[in-house]
Formats: sequence, C-alpha cells, structure tokens
Amino acid sequence: MFKKILIANRGEIACRIIKTSKNMGVETVAVYSDADRDALHVKMADQSIYIGPSPASESYLAIEKLIAAALESGAEAIHPGYGFLSENADFCRQCGKHDITFIGPPLEAIMSMGSKSAAKTIMAKAGVPLIPGYHGDNQDPKTLKKEANILGYPVLLKAAAGGGGKGMRAVQTEADFDEALDAAKREAMSSFDDDIMLVEKLVLQPRHVEIQVFCDSHQNAVYLFERDCSLQRRHQKVIEEAPAPGMTEKLRQKMGEAAIKAAQAIKYEGAGTVEFLLDSRGEFFFMEMNTRLQVEHPVTEMITGQDLVAWQLRVAAGEPLPCPQDELSITGHAFEARIYAEDPNHDFLPATGTLKVLNPPAENNYVRIDTGVVEGDKVSIYYDPMIAKLIVWGNDRAQALNRLTDALAKYRVTGVTTNIGFLYNLATSTAFRGSAVDTSFIEQNHDEIFRLRDADIEYAAPLAASAVMNLRQGQAVQTAQRSSDPNSPWHLTTSWGLPKPMLGLQIQQSERYIAASNLTNLSNSKLMVTDEGFDLFTPEGYFNCSEIKPDLGMDNQNAVNGSLKAPMHGSVVDLLVDVGDMVKKGDTLVVMEAMKMEHTIVAPADGTVSEFFFEKGALVESDVTLLAFEANDL
Repeated sequence: MFKKILIANRGEIACRIIKTSKNMGVETVAVYSDADRDALHVKMADQSIYIGPSPASESYLAIEKLIAAALESGAEAIHPGYGFLSENADFCRQCGKHDITFIGPPLEAIMSMGSKSAAKTIMAKAGVPLIPGYHGDNQDPKTLKKEANILGYPVLLKAAAGGGGKGMRAVQTEADFDEALDAAKREAMSSFDDDIMLVEKLVLQPRHVEIQVFCDSHQNAVYLFERDCSLQRRHQKVIEEAPAPGMTEKLRQKMGEAAIKAAQAIKYEGAGTVEFLLDSRGEFFFMEMNTRLQVEHPVTEMITGQDLVAWQLRVAAGEPLPCPQDELSITGHAFEARIYAEDPNHDFLPATGTLKVLNPPAENNYVRIDTGVVEGDKVSIYYDPMIAKLIVWGNDRAQALNRLTDALAKYRVTGVTTNIGFLYNLATSTAFRGSAVDTSFIEQNHDEIFRLRDADIEYAAPLAASAVMNLRQGQAVQTAQRSSDPNSPWHLTTSWGLPKPMLGLQIQQSERYIAASNLTNLSNSKLMVTDEGFDLFTPEGYFNCSEIKPDLGMDNQNAVNGSLKAPMHGSVVDLLVDVGDMVKKGDTLVVMEAMKMEHTIVAPADGTVSEFFFEKGALVESDVTLLAFEANDL
C-alpha cells in the first residue's frame, strides 16, 4: 500500500479521500489555490502545497504544478477525485512519465472513453446497446443539421468530450437547431476546450440508470449494482438513489453484465461508472462511461457497506478486488441530495457569498454529510457551488425518503441562497414518493415541486400567519433562530400587537391576506427565520414566506426602456447583437457564464440596444447594468 498520496482536487471530494486515507494509514498531501488557503481539505491533510491563483486553469488544472507538488512532497500516487483532471489523458500520461501512480484507469482506457464518439464505436463492437445517432468526424454545422433531420426530432446535441451535463442541448424542431448548436458548442469549448458534437435521437421519458463497476489488474471485474440518477436539472443530477426503484433482479443482472462487458472492452482498471438510459419497456442504451469515481458514489457505499475509495487505493496499489461478485449484496435503500448555493427560483443560477450559518443535521448510522466547507467559508465564483452532499439510508425506500425529508428540514444555511427548500419539495412530492421518475421529472412536475398551485398557497397561508404571530409574540418556536439584525421585527422578543386585523403575506410568489384570528397549529411544521422572512417546512412541502409591510409592495414592473442587469456574478461570454440592431422580444442579447453554467439575457420587448457597458470576456458583479435598451413605442 502507498505511504503517501497527493490529492489533485479540492472541496468535499478531497476531504472524502483524506478520511479513508487516514483510516488506511496513508499520508495525504493537499494542494490549494489562493481561494482555498484556509479550506477544510487543506486543514485535514498531513501536508499542503500552494499551486497558484484562484482560477482553476492556473491551479487545479495546471498539470505541471500538480506533478511538481507530488515530486516535492514525495507522494507515490495521485488521486484526481472527480472533475478537474480526473479524466484527462495527458495528466495520466505525465504521472506515468514521472513514476507516479495515477489512482484511476490506465491511459488507454481514459483515451478510449474520453471521446463520446470513439466510445460509441467501441461499445458497438462489444455488443453494448446504443442509442441511434451521428458520431462522425464531419463537424460542419450543415452536416450535423442534416444528420439531425435524418434521425428525426427531437434530438440531443452532446459534447463529445463532455460530462456533467455541459455542452448538451435538447432540440425539438429543425428551426431550433442552429441556436442550440451554437450554445452547446460555446459551453463545450468553455468547459472542455473542445467543441466536437454528437447528435443522438432523444429517448422520450427515459430514466438515467448507471452501474458502478470495479476492475483490477488481475482480470477480476464486478458490478456494485445500480444508481438511479433521473432527477436532473440542466442535465445535472439533483437527487440520486440506490437501488433503482422497480428494478428487477433479471434486469439488474443484464445491465450489470453489459457494464462489465463495456469495461472489459477497454481493459479497464479501478472504479468506473457505465451510464445507461432505461426506457419504460425495460430496454437500456449506453450513454457514456465515466472513468473516475462519481459524485454520487456514497449511495452505493451505503447499500453495499463497501468503501469505494479504499477499493480505489488497493486496486491502484496492485492488489486484487476486495471481494468477488457473489459476496456483494444490497441492504436497504439510500438517497443523496446535492446541496448547492444556487437559486432554484431563478433558473438555478449559482450563488456566491459567505456561509454565515452552516448547521447540518447530526450524523449517525443512517445520515451522512460529505462536505468541504465550514461555517464562515466563502462560496466563490471560481469553483462548483456545492456546499455538501446529504446521504441517508433506510431499511426500504419509504423509510429512507422520510429520513431525507427530515434531514433537509433540519439543514440550516444562511448567507447564500441554497436549493434546500427545492430539494425538500422534490422529496415530498407525490410523484417522487410514488417512484414515478424520469429525466424530465422536474419540468413535468414544476408547479407541484415549486408549490405554486392555489391549493398549496391556501394550505400554507394560515400556517404562515401563525408563524408571524408566534414570532411577534416571542413564543418559543423550537427551531426558529433570531435574526442578527437588531432593527428587524424578528429580533424582538417582546409581545407587540397587530397594527391591523389582516396579515399580508408573501408565500412563494403569491400574496395572501389572512385574518389574524385564522391560525393553524404549527406542531407538525418546522420554522427557520431568515434575513428576508422565514422558511416553513411542512408535511405538504416547503414554503418561502415573508410578511408584507404597508410600505413594501411588490414591484412587478419590467423596465424595458432602461438597462438590463447581470443576474449573477460571472463573466460575459458573448454579445450577440451590435449597438443599434433591431431585435425582437425574446432575442438573446448577452450570454453570461458562472461556474461553467450559461445564462442568457434576452430582449424584454421589440427594440434596440443603445449601448453595451461591458466587453466580451469581462468579469461582472451581480446586479450591475449590462446594457441600455430602448423599446419600440407600443
């Protein structure tokens, strides 16, 4: 076994690797950028080495700096984690040149799966089922469009070098193709420095089911069953679970054997994940193989009792797999919810800021928190905005889901906008509890998930009114926390009367006025006070609430004769029109990017851009004016 390894990553995955390494008696070396000088992974490691400025391209993606750090520290091996250079063939090659073990698959396997188009060819020869599509070298836009027309719409554009949902666009009609291709290529180039595209037939109502495989250098191979990752937004996973709901033993074995066949076709070693689309008829199709540890690996660990990072270290050190297939089994059910600093109500835009309060639920045998941050840390623009992964286990799916919702309701984060309420509503939705999931689940159940239905608001209104009364009267609400703002009404602990018989409430995106006497028992609900109001977690879902003050009012004006502002802290990727151009309502004017996620600024009406205030490539703060727009006279 190795004596010392370097972890070429950051955040929660670096901390995760350090924990297992310590348990195995392996010393760890952390690397860090300017933004991560005081990061948790740096404090946890036995040794740490500075590798450069905050932008990943100058630090965590700088191969020569990572190799130098490993040589300086005397590390025998490098664990790449996931993301960054984890599937980079040149990084693996450079490790080999310097006699450093790469804790991952062989170079040839990474190269084989590094291109989705090459991977499809290999899988076809190995007899693994494929989705119909074009995976050719001719990247002329006219050729790609012609192939899409032949396949028939809808189609899916995918970056050949892609992963994590980056560089992907669903195209419903031929008229949408050109704009979708441009956007997918821009995103692919930004994320992978490669804009080669694949065109595939879009499988309708598919489930995203992946198989965890492990191979060693002694020709042993096993599959550690499946994970269902169908709950996605922007083609990125939100909640994962294992095992997959409704999976039969026969289908599980069939998919597992196909995944092993895929791995053996490229002489794989180490941890890998073969991702499939599973349709309602039980047919499955190969999507891609991730030649690394997956973000969602903890749910597999929870149902199998295996430590996959320990497996990685042992296999990389030349040891055989810890156990054969017939000794692996599934016990219970597990979920993983990815807690992000992002705003679900504004197209999941990434958020930045300081974690003023970070109070997760208590960990125990069935609740696990994987994180790389502590209270007081900053969520910056430079890296993925993940705060933590919340993993729960239960004897069955129903118990695990109840534990997930309970843990989400107890997760306390302030200082940045998070998706915790959104996750809670997903987990408590009728369709999800009934296992009716596919990759379009969020879009299909939008109003229920965001609790925008009239019935939802009517249910929450008396509860919200009761919460206001409790807060006003200073009653002891077990989970409420006082605001730090001494000028806030929530800070007061003395009783003070109602100025009028009706309470004005903002619930989700709706206004309600409730009689002060119309109260409901809050005993089954959980209350979290925020700077803006309070979060209400109920058996019927999460609701963001605030009291409407007499002088507050809601500004619903969409100022068209004025400036449009940046919705987030990020960079200006492109200006798609020139000053003076006539545009139509909905035309894209500016493309922004933050944390490798694109957001478009569109024309609010027919009109003209009279001035841009930033150039392409500029870094801008949230809420700054991007351009001046003049609407045509109505």
